Amino acid sequence: MISEYTYIKVRPLVEGLKLLEQEHDGEWVDLRAAETVSMVPNEFRRIRLGISVVLPEGYEAHIAPRTTTFEKWGIMPTSSPYVVDNKFCDEYDEWTFPVIAMRNTKIHKNDRICQFKVVKSQPPVYVNYVDNKKRGVV
Repeated sequence: MISEYTYIKVRPLVEGLKLLEQEHDGEWVDLRAAETVSMVPNEFRRIRLGISVVLPEGYEAHIAPRTTTFEKWGIMPTSSPYVVDNKFCDEYDEWTFPVIAMRNTKIHKNDRICQFKVVKSQPPVYVNYVDNKKRGVV
């Protein structure tokens, strides 16, 4: 049924970048490096992902490394979880993957380095401060 899907708008920003892939409904969607980069140990870099995305109101994207990202390239995300909200959707708001290298590495354009999942955003939260003596009582 078509109403079960959440639609996102994806704008490719880099020529020759392979399209997004999702093998099965409900699984994470793979993202690819939009450029070839070489890194040395302890180097920080925001690897371009070559897309901008419009998410529906009330949704956000969680970006995470793939299971094999560290094994293959020795890079680790510097922000975990890495969350992109639906306000980051201008045509120039290119998604990136902020990482630090643990060893010398080279990542090629179109290597699948991370993945994302679209999830509902947290509803508004109101904080009530309570006296420590009345722990748990709101």
